[in-house]
Amino acid sequence: MKTWRNASLAVTAAAVLALTTACGQEKGTQSPSQSVGAAAPAGAPAENAGGYGSDGYGSGGAAQGAAAKTAGQLAVWDSKEFGKVLTDSEGFTLYRFDKDTASPPKSNCEGECAKAWPVVSAEGAKPPAGVDASLMGEVARADGTRQLTVDGWPMYRYAKDTKPGEAKGQGVGGTWYAAAPDGKKAAVGAGGDAAPEEEGGEAAEGSGDTGEGTTPAEQAGLSVRKDPKLGEVVVDRNGMTVYRFQKDSAWPMKTACTGDCLKKWPVVEPVDKNDTEGIKLKGYVTFNRPDGIKQQTIDCWPLYTFAGDKKPGDTKGQGVGGTWFAVSPEGKVVK
Repeated sequence: MKTWRNASLAVTAAAVLALTTACGQEKGTQSPSQSVGAAAPAGAPAENAGGYGSDGYGSGGAAQGAAAKTAGQLAVWDSKEFGKVLTDSEGFTLYRFDKDTASPPKSNCEGECAKAWPVVSAEGAKPPAGVDASLMGEVARADGTRQLTVDGWPMYRYAKDTKPGEAKGQGVGGTWYAAAPDGKKAAVGAGGDAAPEEEGGEAAEGSGDTGEGTTPAEQAGLSVRKDPKLGEVVVDRNGMTVYRFQKDSAWPMKTACTGDCLKKWPVVEPVDKNDTEGIKLKGYVTFNRPDGIKQQTIDCWPLYTFAGDKKPGDTKGQGVGGTWFAVSPEGKVVK
């Protein structure tokens, strides 16, 4: 803190003592610093998705059980193929439909369409870091569901996306597109132009949404994602899972991962406190490793990612060797 620079020796000593206490040992169970909205049904599972293609809804064989969930803490997936893409708290891609309207917000996906494209509830939705909260809103559907909107466009998931990091709904029927963080359409390809805003004729009438001049916001340096199996876990700016090594120690801070170990388990570089969301900040300090590398810690535990995780939502490092585990927002191991 800036005030430390001019503080007395007594205050400095007190601060050091506080840090020592924070890093001395793990405390008992603590309350999470952020909770994600619970699941809320919105539409029934698809029994038979055949015939959607003719109406621009999708293709045959949509996945079953595609009930919508609350959006929770939204994040931004930096997709190599589509650019910056908006995701929900579980890392699933969010979509928009050209046959909807943004001004006024209105959904034209009902019945069978909503089985293939489950609506995203607005309950508990929070904007990603750097995204203007005023872009987020909601629209009331005929069944009473409050559907999340971004810049007026209703948000959906795609039933055939079965895990985080997928975007199988991109371009389906020429009317469905992954949503960029500002509600516009995600790019059609890496480094490509954004998809046309009025494709399909009914897309953005009156919305003034041209898709030009967009600078998508970035995800926080460290934030929280709700994993379907592990619960709340810490992720880095790219949405990659963050891990702890059981052979490390918090006080004194020591690392047992050096040399070739770091090729498989790269350190999480220091992240400013103001560039975090939902992370416990007590014991949130930089570890100056003996090898000269600076490493971020939570609750004084060194943090890593796993080279075997290839896309956001992967947790392939979980339980490796019985010593590597995902990290909770409080810095605890997730088992």
